[in-house]
Amino acid sequence: MRRRTRSLVGAIVMIAFVMIYAPLAMALADSRIAETPPVVQSVLYALLGIAWIVPLMPLIRWMERPDPDPAA
Repeated sequence: MRRRTRSLVGAIVMIAFVMIYAPLAMALADSRIAETPPVVQSVLYALLGIAWIVPLMPLIRWMERPDPDPAA
């Protein structure tokens, strides 16, 4: 698969993932985090804000892989 095609597939998968992750993170924040002290809230909101990156890193690496050499 060419890099351009991988980028398209990866972008679609990322959008779908974020569309699922965002409501789940908001529901968690609304139900559990609102009851914690403000300092804990700040840390948890920061963690929820960047937690989506961890499962998407392998996808991003796959998307950015160079194209195979056509001569080989």
